[in-house]
Amino acid sequence: MSINFSVEQTDGSARLGRLETTHGVVETPLFMPVGTQATVKGLTPDQLHSAGATMLLANTYHLTLRPGEELIAELGGLHRFMGWDGPILTDSGGYQVYSLALSCRITDQAAIFQSHIDGTLLELSPEKAVSIQESLGSDIAMCLDECAPFGSSAGKMQDAARRTISWAERSRACHRRKDQALFAIVQGGMDLDLRASCARALAALDFPGYALGGFSVGETTEHMRTILPAVAEFLPADRPRYLMGVGRPQDILAAVACGLDMFDCVLPTRNGRNASAFTANGSLRLRNACHKRDSTPIESDCQCYTCRHFSRGYLHHLFLANEMLGPILLSLHNVAFYCRLMEKVRQAIRERRFAEFASVSLARWETRL
Repeated sequence: MSINFSVEQTDGSARLGRLETTHGVVETPLFMPVGTQATVKGLTPDQLHSAGATMLLANTYHLTLRPGEELIAELGGLHRFMGWDGPILTDSGGYQVYSLALSCRITDQAAIFQSHIDGTLLELSPEKAVSIQESLGSDIAMCLDECAPFGSSAGKMQDAARRTISWAERSRACHRRKDQALFAIVQGGMDLDLRASCARALAALDFPGYALGGFSVGETTEHMRTILPAVAEFLPADRPRYLMGVGRPQDILAAVACGLDMFDCVLPTRNGRNASAFTANGSLRLRNACHKRDSTPIESDCQCYTCRHFSRGYLHHLFLANEMLGPILLSLHNVAFYCRLMEKVRQAIRERRFAEFASVSLARWETRL
């Protein structure tokens, strides 16, 4: 089995789904904590399970550089290597085409990177990206794509979309692993016609799932929200729809309202490492002096380990003392916040009150998160 996906219920365009993978069944909409190098920074698999995480994301580019897909395969595959028994999605390295642009050269054949670790060259072709992900053994693999930044010329955007389609065709042709699903990625920037033509070409290739790339690459929130409803409609309705790298809570709710199902972002752990906590009433900066004598938890109704055992005052102390427990505890809370948010989203769709839930939540967050 690779995956089976079904839409169980809709509420407007929002969808409640069931995604069956080799390593378990998950409900959508879902949020995937990011474990770029086979670890979600600072958190153990048991902590992630306790926080409510059901699927994780890892990264092809980083894992092929260190420790190498051959070693991971030798040690039993990615799930055993990182001690995670649930589903894993691996990104292809396409985002690094954007994020490491100064050390990457693009040709029609491949993306050629100069390693950020030791300067050696890595030629990442569509075929190589698939081969690495097959060796890793992820449940969902992504086609290599070209992620062009916001503000690129029309010609560059057209080249990126053309190359993304060509690379998807090559990825589809070489993918062999039957217990792994391969998702295609739609590019095209803010150009709706280009997005539509890219989506049509990829839909004709009949992938098990589809993603939207090229967001959170420099555009404003207003730009993204303006075109997202139309772009989401370009994706096949009977397949999982994944919005890559978009992770502010308010942006996730806006995307769910457009019919998108899967999300990932580094924000929960990145913000946790920097003393910022997500809450239902906005963010908290735990370094601020106002928390020094506060005996209350981050959130009184949160059942995560952090909120059940520790006060804001204690967390404030940990960050001022530069103790490593502070980032761990706050990252754990933030991941739990995201997982709880998605659980509430699914329940709201199930009860056909998603619009009301989103409206109330957005009103609390819009100026505070």
